Amino acid sequence: MNTFSVPELPIDNYFTQDLLLDKKFLLLTPGVPVAAGLKKALTDWEFYKAYSEGRPTEKSEVSEPVSFAGSLEDEQVAEAKEAPPAREREAEQVPSDASDEAVFAAAERTYNEYQSFIAEIYTRYATRKELNLQAISDRVKGLCEFVRDNKKHALRVQPSQESRDKNYLVVHSMRSTVYALVIGIQLKFPLHKLIELGVSCILHEIGMIRLPPQLYMGTKVLSPVEKNAIFTHPVISYNILREFSFPLNICLGVLEHHERENGDGYPRKLTKEKISIYAKIIAVACSYEAVTAPRPYKEARDAYSGIIDIMKNVGKQYDETVIRALLFSLSLYPIGLYVLLSNNKIGQVVDVNPENPRYPVVQLLGEAKSDGKPKLVETSEYGVTIARPLTKEEGAVLVKS
Repeated sequence: MNTFSVPELPIDNYFTQDLLLDKKFLLLTPGVPVAAGLKKALTDWEFYKAYSEGRPTEKSEVSEPVSFAGSLEDEQVAEAKEAPPAREREAEQVPSDASDEAVFAAAERTYNEYQSFIAEIYTRYATRKELNLQAISDRVKGLCEFVRDNKKHALRVQPSQESRDKNYLVVHSMRSTVYALVIGIQLKFPLHKLIELGVSCILHEIGMIRLPPQLYMGTKVLSPVEKNAIFTHPVISYNILREFSFPLNICLGVLEHHERENGDGYPRKLTKEKISIYAKIIAVACSYEAVTAPRPYKEARDAYSGIIDIMKNVGKQYDETVIRALLFSLSLYPIGLYVLLSNNKIGQVVDVNPENPRYPVVQLLGEAKSDGKPKLVETSEYGVTIARPLTKEEGAVLVKS
């Protein structure tokens, strides 16, 4: 193993073998050049030595690294190369007397437009190495307002399995950002902070573009070296954003979103007082999204089990205030969950009770009021309660029926 001085690493050179930190933590793969931001970050963190079995060269000795663009359809990549940056679209107007189904359908269309916007961001960076802070921030402002005004509908949107399989990073980033924004809204963040949080969460996985998709989408058990490669993505993401002069607080949200309150996270093993607030929020939002989303190597947990999993980590991995904000935003029985009520009726959670997360608002299935609007039940301690959440299989039957 050869030892290299971090301050003397040659900028824009490639290593012929993996570059490691402390002989076990992967910094760069052979297809990724040494960046000035990486050198500065390492010296700021007082790391002055790196290790590799290879040597630096001016030209990469491997083929072009597999990028996110490789998982997109060819026509999407072509469109991203030619199209100008997305601009804010006018919000879809829905009549005030529209049915709940019509309102949800409109919210779902808007949700999908923002998801396409995120796909464009990732594709443009993968194909053209472009990130436009102003354009992204302008569009995220609209996303913040959409989530604020349509929270109960936005939280019910479920991406198709096809979109998950094709664009995992995009779907994950969109869902995580919605959860992050509802947490920020619950914490009463002003709009400019919500925009920064949204930008940071949308881009928290941008470094994954530099890694082969099979590392995070495959079904096989990863080797120690492959796991270390995954561990580098927050640093890569941070360097990408610093390269485009994104504000430091946005960059730190990206860099620290895998840090944990008890110091067991990565890449710097920070403890709770040293982790930025955006990173704390993204950590909870990202983890909740991950546990409730199907992946090639695991089944999705239902929303109720997902929120319980997050709550079990209070004081261990996640910030207690952030978890509480998620709980009061989604309720103990999160929006979109199908439930059996104490009166033996079946319904879907459609809204939260701001006073008590244990008793959300439930829409009864197959029942309507005399005016045709859906029949709602406000569950309570002394009235109708939730007997249990339906299993994933039971919920799937209801969705198909």
